[in-house]
Amino acid sequence: MRGEMRERIREIIIQTCQELGVHIEKGVLSTDHVHMFISVPPQIALSKVMMRIKGRSSYKIQREFPELRKRYWGQRFWARGFFSTTSGNVTDAVILQYLELPSKREPTGVSR
Repeated sequence: MRGEMRERIREIIIQTCQELGVHIEKGVLSTDHVHMFISVPPQIALSKVMMRIKGRSSYKIQREFPELRKRYWGQRFWARGFFSTTSGNVTDAVILQYLELPSKREPTGVSR
């Protein structure tokens, strides 16, 4: 995920979260994955949030970038699963600190 495609994925994720009432505390787009620290309303299952984010972004990005449609034809754009944990096990500060650590990430994030 680089350049124009990266920015478009970021926009789609932000828009989808806004529509669902999900607040993005912090987010980081890496070259091959996304980290997000989000606040989800209690009446919405996290699995539904992730299904909407991944489904909508995959659909739109493959329509807007035809070269991806050829590359991922018959395959998934995103991996099937996702990892989640609550911030009750660790403090919010620890999660935010982790998101700030450099890895394969580029400086611009998902957060609003």
